[in-house]
Amino acid sequence: MTQTSSSPMAARLLAKAREEWKRRQFDAAERTITSVLALAPDDPDALRMLGVASQHRGDQATAADCFERVLATWPEDADLRVGLGIALHERGRIDEALAHLRRACELAPAAASAWFNLGEALWRQNHAEEAVTALQRAIALEPAHVPARLSLARAQATLGQVDAAVAGYREILRLDPGNAEGWFGLSNLNTVRFDAAEVARLQGALARAGLPPRDQELLGFTLAKALEDQGDYAQAFEMFRLANASRRKRVRWDAAGERRRVDAILRVFADATPAPPDPSVGREAIFIVSIPRSGSTLVEQILASHPQVEGANEIKDLPQVIDAETRRRASAFPLWVPDATAQDWQRLGQEYLARTARWRRAKPRFTDKSLVTWYLVGAALAMLPAARVVVVRRDPVETCLACYRQLFTEQSGFTCDLDEMADYCIDFLRLTRFWLAKHPDRVLDLPYESLVAEPETQIRRLLDFCELPFDPACLDFHKTSRTVLSTPSAAQVRQPLRRDTARSARYGDKLDRLRQRLRDAGVAVE
Repeated sequence: MTQTSSSPMAARLLAKAREEWKRRQFDAAERTITSVLALAPDDPDALRMLGVASQHRGDQATAADCFERVLATWPEDADLRVGLGIALHERGRIDEALAHLRRACELAPAAASAWFNLGEALWRQNHAEEAVTALQRAIALEPAHVPARLSLARAQATLGQVDAAVAGYREILRLDPGNAEGWFGLSNLNTVRFDAAEVARLQGALARAGLPPRDQELLGFTLAKALEDQGDYAQAFEMFRLANASRRKRVRWDAAGERRRVDAILRVFADATPAPPDPSVGREAIFIVSIPRSGSTLVEQILASHPQVEGANEIKDLPQVIDAETRRRASAFPLWVPDATAQDWQRLGQEYLARTARWRRAKPRFTDKSLVTWYLVGAALAMLPAARVVVVRRDPVETCLACYRQLFTEQSGFTCDLDEMADYCIDFLRLTRFWLAKHPDRVLDLPYESLVAEPETQIRRLLDFCELPFDPACLDFHKTSRTVLSTPSAAQVRQPLRRDTARSARYGDKLDRLRQRLRDAGVAVE
């Protein structure tokens, strides 16, 4: 039930804000709501509207504050709980977020939006099976709910239900033939080959006027892979180039700044960190370090097939612990490292272990394969002296090409340009070589090509390094049932090892500049 505002002026302003919102004049509506709250600071209608407006522009902190203040007035409002659940989830308050989203589904069991948002949050938290159930409920209530169908197909892919995911994406394209997310999702499974008719449909979808840049890029990457399926590598490369050039305008990447950061890490960690008070701390953790598309998901799947190891996917706890210490010291990482004592590193290690405890509820060991860990190996081993680090690397030309062919999140801006991709690869190799030389007993070099050529030999070597007894399940890793959040790899790691994954030869001289840049940096190129 709506409460009236506390003054006639506030009521008039609130009505004005509603009209502005209906006309999609969001900034004006927010300014008017602010005026309402100046007159009536606790007006629940105005607080709710401010929360919605804040959420609309991505300010989840203000949205959460507003929704929490209003919740006491309308505790059984399902929409309010959905908005609060979304805001809290984005703020990292996961358990509270899921509780509000579940309560929304209880209050409004016929609301597809409540089930959709619950399913989306569950999927992002690795609860893929429960997510599938919630998303199927949303679709049963609203069959034309395309976002729910997209989320369902993604969740099914992470569970290895590839045929169901393919069918889901096909149904989305039947409902909405030009849906860019649907086309890209189908392509990103890496199991579907597109025919000439589908190439024509993709070209038609991409030619539509007024496409947002994001949709152009999704369709561009998909069309490029479809052209590969037709053997037209010249046109495929041109499509990858155009899509990446568009994306590069929107993402931030400072290659020179990254080079300086690597230089600083090399300089700071050249000196030894203090001896740990307890050298046995951190044995639970196995860090997997790589550039994207180098085989890290495969290595995690192998380790997660072992009865003693839980695969945690790409968790963010290590960089978050380091970032929090950076803020506490008001000094950038790695500049504060020389001032850190043995007790400081031990404290940070205990924080990390406490944050990751959920990954050890069923098994004693766990993997952490965050793609930024290669910067943080020195810190990780100072915090967790008994941890193990596996460096997974692939042929550098194949690695750079594979990243260039993949549409990543906006945090991976280095993949948009082959020159910048080469620089990133060069920095990765020089820093990981440093870790290998400095910590030979705790850091393992695992080339992807060696793993594919001699799987049993390399898997035994990997398990020995991690001090895990050999288990045949690791050889049959593709039979292991678990959630794999990396969609491009989710289907691949559920198939036996393939040796025919190299693509660079098909692009011939188009990669000559990349090859030369790597050679000039002293990187071996075949």
